[in-house]
Amino acid sequence: MDFSLDDDHLALRDAVERFCMGEYPAERRGNMETLQQGARRWAGMAELGLLGLPLPVDVGGSGQGPVEVMLVAQELGRALGGGAFIASTVMAGQLLGRLASPEQQQRWLPALASGRTQAAVALYEEGTRYDWQQGRTRASVTPHGHRLDGRKTLVLHGDTAGLFLVVARVADAAPVLGGDRHGLLVFAVDADAPGVQVQAFDTLDGRRAAHVRFTNVVVGADRVLGAPGQVADAVEAALDAAIAALCAEAVGAVDALLVQTAEHLRTRKQFGAPLAKFQVLQHRMADMAIALEQIKSMACAAAMALQSEDATQRQRLVSAAKVLVSQQGRQIGLWAIQMHGAMGMTDECRVGHYAKRLMVIGQLFGDAAWHLQRIASMRA
Repeated sequence: MDFSLDDDHLALRDAVERFCMGEYPAERRGNMETLQQGARRWAGMAELGLLGLPLPVDVGGSGQGPVEVMLVAQELGRALGGGAFIASTVMAGQLLGRLASPEQQQRWLPALASGRTQAAVALYEEGTRYDWQQGRTRASVTPHGHRLDGRKTLVLHGDTAGLFLVVARVADAAPVLGGDRHGLLVFAVDADAPGVQVQAFDTLDGRRAAHVRFTNVVVGADRVLGAPGQVADAVEAALDAAIAALCAEAVGAVDALLVQTAEHLRTRKQFGAPLAKFQVLQHRMADMAIALEQIKSMACAAAMALQSEDATQRQRLVSAAKVLVSQQGRQIGLWAIQMHGAMGMTDECRVGHYAKRLMVIGQLFGDAAWHLQRIASMRA
């Protein structure tokens, strides 16, 4: 694999870095943002072209690939920013691009690219852990289309989404062991549609998610995405794209942690000498630097694997990257807190915010144990 970056890549990275320096001041990174701040930052990302980065050109996007998304995610991770970039632009945009008809893409993707609306994928349900195919949300056929009934959980940024992409099972297809891949459909549901109830909550890292209940929600035939048999592969591809972007975000967060921890060790003194003079702390910093290079390489491999037509190879590399990021990210965050001492546990110290974000990244879309099992099942 060629991991080198060209001039366009470097220009994109520099533009996102400048945006983050203006919108996410270093002393406030990780703080919960207000609705006004979120709206301003989202509009700024749209103006910069980030919200349409991976979307087709004919809907107002830039038609860029996963490597460009990786570079953007790294800078957003360094600034602990980005809002719903992964949930809306990467995951929902990928799902619409794979399943929606040309008419449906023209209906929704331009609004995503311009920042006029956000989309969220309603995928997981209580009691199913990461096995989204075991969902119990039902779509019953009606004379006017379908009727949705069910409850989705951990819908990322569901409280600000204007459009939900709901994965549901047709009523006559019961879930079976291992999941019935042919009984699933995706429905595009407006957040303000009758029967939609959104219960928002804060996540550990100060971001937002929601439980969303659908009760007798009528969905027209023009809002059905894809066809039976196509949904499972499209959802898995969208999940892999989101996971690869999360891994890239973790790279930026870990890099920022190393910079802050190294600066702390150089300036903080104990027994009349900077902490950086203590050999055991030098060894710990070396371990963190090596771990950063490892997850950086795996994040690059995951991004490039998204371009492969071999779904098994893509899934294997993406899962391998997620395993390493989940394990190393959490450990590096804890080490950084430890080397900052008691102040590392306070909200005023930025390292705690980075550690929390890395912990959440480790759990989203499958933890290390789940992805190890995924790799093992592919080998079997």
